[in-house]
Amino acid sequence: MARDNSSRVTEFILLGLSDTRELQLLFFTFFLLAYTMVLLGNLLIIVTVRTDPKLSSPMYFLLCNLSFIDICYTSVTAPRVLVALLSGHKAIAFEGCMAQLFFLHFVGSSEMFLLTVMAFDRYTAICRPLHYTAIMARRACWALVAACWAGGFIHSIVQTVLMLQLPFCGPNTIHSYFCDVPPIIRLACADTALTEWLMASNSGLISLGCFLVLVASYALILAKVRARVSQGNWKALSTCASHVMAITLFFVPCIFTYLRPAGTLPTSRYVCVIYTILSPMMNPLIYTLRSHEVKESMWRLWKSCRT
Repeated sequence: MARDNSSRVTEFILLGLSDTRELQLLFFTFFLLAYTMVLLGNLLIIVTVRTDPKLSSPMYFLLCNLSFIDICYTSVTAPRVLVALLSGHKAIAFEGCMAQLFFLHFVGSSEMFLLTVMAFDRYTAICRPLHYTAIMARRACWALVAACWAGGFIHSIVQTVLMLQLPFCGPNTIHSYFCDVPPIIRLACADTALTEWLMASNSGLISLGCFLVLVASYALILAKVRARVSQGNWKALSTCASHVMAITLFFVPCIFTYLRPAGTLPTSRYVCVIYTILSPMMNPLIYTLRSHEVKESMWRLWKSCRT
């Protein structure tokens, strides 16, 4: 039964990761270092790819877009977490909370779609090398990236509209350090069973679907290269292994968080750290900085900056 909605909630209280001051300082240091690494690592990749004509292949074009998305994705949550940990101010306005939820899902789902496109790019390059330049032409790459952003926007609009339809008139304490669907929907003053299933089928199935497509694509690549053990194929195999590690780090916590109704089990606040902070921090190392071509380009950029 719905409760009285005469006093609508105007702000939420984000409890964060801990109430202990010592742990809050520890978390502040961790988030500050991680966010700095995300910004510097991904900005370095963007500048390197944009300034070096040798890094003009579709793979590096997609990696440059991934770096931009990672910066946006982490910036949705990290700056406010840092301010809250340092100042102790945990309140966030209702409108600000909904805006954070919108941009979190907008950028996060766009990254899921982009990672799927990147797996398709690697599959085409390794399994269909003679058709690679025709399939992954620059116009096609732009269209795929635009489709990723459009898909993320549509997904996020659906999530946000469903949340705005719910009445919030009672508890306003969110057991997390950012605004997201699972902890907020538990505070609604109404029966949310249908809404929970709709949101789980939206976010959860997108996460699971993209993850299965990614695993299948890398499995096909593995089946293609295992019979031809050469230096190039071992390099491709090593690259695919690192990519699988990256997508596992990002997708598995998302599937655990979103592929179930919000009221079944509480979502661990520490699980959220994996896909909001750790994954964007590791992506530059896993996807790009292991590349010999990128390291050479960065070295040339460094030398040109010194002269």
